Amino acid sequence: MSSSNKAVFLDRDGVICYDVHYMSSPEQFQLMPFVGEGIKALNDAGFLVIVVTNQSGLRRGLITEENLKKIHDRMIKELSAYKARIDDIFVCPCLPEENCECRKPRPGMILEAAKKHNIDISSSFMVGDKQIDADAGKAAGCRTILIAEDSSLKADYIVKSFKEAVEIIMSEAKR
Repeated sequence: MSSSNKAVFLDRDGVICYDVHYMSSPEQFQLMPFVGEGIKALNDAGFLVIVVTNQSGLRRGLITEENLKKIHDRMIKELSAYKARIDDIFVCPCLPEENCECRKPRPGMILEAAKKHNIDISSSFMVGDKQIDADAGKAAGCRTILIAEDSSLKADYIVKSFKEAVEIIMSEAKR
């Protein structure tokens, strides 16, 4: 069976919402500009939208599973106001020193999502804000977009906003 779905994998902190160091409560979650509209546009263009997020705060005892679920419920609720949908969320709770396969920069979460959702990785994108996001996307075989000011980072595209990232994905999808 061939992989038929295309996806946009999104890092959560710094891409979907403002990056709060070890976010631990839903009150800290704040959607970034154009994310609702952008995810809706990706949904409408036929992309699965999948969140892949490192959350070592779980292992560090800085956040509970229950609060992480509440944060993600709030994210889904805020996005629903734009009729935007997240198709799945993959979380790596591991510490960097555990060297697990799922923690970005390794591609485990992306590869697991691709298998679960029958995704064609080569027609998919990883959008993040840190080099580890681009590295995970590259290792999985995705095209990569970083939302960052630092032009020394390595990705297929470096943009200044989520809106620009969505514009690139839409233009690439038409090719």
